[in-house]
Amino acid sequence: MAEFAYNNKAHSGTKVLLFEANSGQNPRMGFELRRKGKFKGAEMLAKRMKEVQEEAKAVLGKAQKDMRRYADRHRSEVVGCKVGDLVLLSTKDFKWQMVG
Repeated sequence: MAEFAYNNKAHSGTKVLLFEANSGQNPRMGFELRRKGKFKGAEMLAKRMKEVQEEAKAVLGKAQKDMRRYADRHRSEVVGCKVGDLVLLSTKDFKWQMVG
């Protein structure tokens, strides 16, 4: 259910459900009640599945907000540069190789 809830949530970058991006269609939930059934147990199971999915969505949403807040806390301000501006670059992450 947690995997289904994750795949049934719109991705922050694409604004599309992951399931829809993979398959090209919206997922069939499997527990939508089409009509009143004769089996009370099936109705209770469908209701419980829906509750679990809603709980998982809420927890995933909270985790996403927490991660965003943590990332934003360590993110530095963006320096505005225009085409043609001269800038200094750090070379600490460059891999230098001597050609000789």
